[in-house]
Amino acid sequence: MIVLGIDPGTAAMGWGIIDRTGGTLRFVEAGCLETSPDLGLPDRLLAIHRFLGELIARHEPSIVAVERLFFSRNAQTAFAVGQARGVVLLAAAESGRVVREATPSEVKVAVTGSGTADKEQVGRMVAVVLGLAAPPRPDDTADALAVAIWAANSERLGAPAAAAPGAPVMDRAAVEPMARGESSYERAVREALARDRKAASRS
Repeated sequence: MIVLGIDPGTAAMGWGIIDRTGGTLRFVEAGCLETSPDLGLPDRLLAIHRFLGELIARHEPSIVAVERLFFSRNAQTAFAVGQARGVVLLAAAESGRVVREATPSEVKVAVTGSGTADKEQVGRMVAVVLGLAAPPRPDDTADALAVAIWAANSERLGAPAAAAPGAPVMDRAAVEPMARGESSYERAVREALARDRKAASRS
């Protein structure tokens, strides 16, 4: 199953594609689309829409996953993210793709085990889970891959298509108790967190 993860934005939109086969996640491709500051907003949104159409046509993902809009003290940033999200949802609907949505906290919990993880922690865990030599850059790309990882594992665990607004953060243990055995993904997360704690205790 191919999953396309999107970190929406009008100036920079991170995207990441992974393939889930059974319990194994494989990195396919990722990047960050940057639109020119010389373009007006309509042209930026058009560029995003065209790019997404080409990306979906090339990889034919089963799922398009995107972060939900969250409260921001910067109204301009919130509006920009909202407009980019609308384009993502439109492109997914046009191509008949299933859409999954998650809050940033849900994604962080799924990838790092903590809803307050910073971008550096998210990038490191994305690299661990996907077997990459280094964290993806820029952060927009790492965030998009984290969204894809969340969606792929949510689908595997039988989570609902999209959480209702205001729904609680996904509790992986409640969906699939650890007593059933660790997946390779869960083991990688646990081992990486243990290494981080050990390194922190030495410093």
